[in-house]
Amino acid sequence: MNIKHRDRVFLMMILPAFIGFTILFIVPTLMSFGYSVTNWSVYKPNFSLIGLDNYVKLFHDTKNITAIKNSVNYALVITIIQNILAILFATLLNKTGFVTNLVKSIFFFPAVLSVLVVGFLFQYIMTSADYGLLNNIIQFFGGHPVNWLGNGKIALYSVLSTQVWQWTGWSMVIYIANLKSIDSSLYEAANIDGASKLQTFRTITLPLLYPAASFNILMSLIGGVKVFDVVFAMTKGGPGSATETIMTTLIREGFSSGRTAYASAFAVVFFVIVFTLSKVVTFFLNKWEERIS
Repeated sequence: MNIKHRDRVFLMMILPAFIGFTILFIVPTLMSFGYSVTNWSVYKPNFSLIGLDNYVKLFHDTKNITAIKNSVNYALVITIIQNILAILFATLLNKTGFVTNLVKSIFFFPAVLSVLVVGFLFQYIMTSADYGLLNNIIQFFGGHPVNWLGNGKIALYSVLSTQVWQWTGWSMVIYIANLKSIDSSLYEAANIDGASKLQTFRTITLPLLYPAASFNILMSLIGGVKVFDVVFAMTKGGPGSATETIMTTLIREGFSSGRTAYASAFAVVFFVIVFTLSKVVTFFLNKWEERIS
């Protein structure tokens, strides 16, 4: 098989995936950019160009600014907490044995559940009504009930905690796989040199966790920015706009209110935020990789 024929075979093999990617991602993305500078809506089939008016309105609406702040805050906090806990658990559970494997399974099990199921489950657990499981436990031990989902100051973090519970085990498994690939002779050398466990972790384990950390950090960051389903299940963006995110606002404006062009502008802003955050994080991850190379 000559090189040209081989290249054609490879091209034909990737063509179906490329066509699907183009139709389902590239074309809708370009259409969003186009519609964002019009006044199109489902109630106004005849639309015209209005320039950047949608973007001006978007950034003058305090609800949208709150939604953007909540999404970025949510993404940063969940990325930090989830990865710290996952590294800690992975280090502690990087062993073999029936009990250790059972604990790993228990930690990973929440990731198998649907996000909506987890959301509705914790909405029941955290409710401030008389049947709220969490508040009943707090009262049993003499504490005062907390309005987990009705208090604007803590509602977002109450939602966030459910996702830390659900996805930390998933990140932990990836870190454990990375730990298995680290050469044991490095730890033996550190032990001979008299390094403490903390020094060994800081100088050997943590730097060599780069492959898993780079993947987990990017995935949790992007997943945090585009969070929707668990917020919808637990608070629907309330109380007020305390848990509004970019996605809940986009869905509301695009589908519930019918302001399609306005929602398209918000989708473009969402794209820019995700792209910028990804680039910033990738920059620092590359610096980390350069230090350990």
